[in-house]
Amino acid sequence: MYERMLDKSNKPCLSQIIEYIGKDGYARLCKLETYLKTQYNLSRELRFPFGNNYGWGYKYSHKSFHLFYAFFEKGTFTVLIQIGDKQVPAVEKTLVALTPKAKELWVTRYPCGNNGGWIKYRILEDADLLDIIQYIRAKKSPPKQN
Repeated sequence: MYERMLDKSNKPCLSQIIEYIGKDGYARLCKLETYLKTQYNLSRELRFPFGNNYGWGYKYSHKSFHLFYAFFEKGTFTVLIQIGDKQVPAVEKTLVALTPKAKELWVTRYPCGNNGGWIKYRILEDADLLDIIQYIRAKKSPPKQN
């Protein structure tokens, strides 16, 4: 369950991605992307980063600022987001509004820097999108809209 797309030599096309993550997973990915496009100058790249254990996914950025990865899994996707030391205060301010699942993922994050870390958030329901959006906003505040 939740196997990743690990064949680096087989770059997936959109129809393969949709089939793999499922209709619900793809709908959630589209919801996340649609919202982020209203907040950021969003770019998306299909990538196979970090060796052979993470597999294929989309790298999302605001201009040249890396926001997060969304790794394709059987039936869903997982967001991998790095929170740097400078972004920790913004995350700590948002914790009160997050679900217990999101709070636990922050507590058990893979450490990076003095206080920051990597969070792997498997998106299984629409409510998970609200949490991950808060993490993304803490990492990079949306630019002021004109």
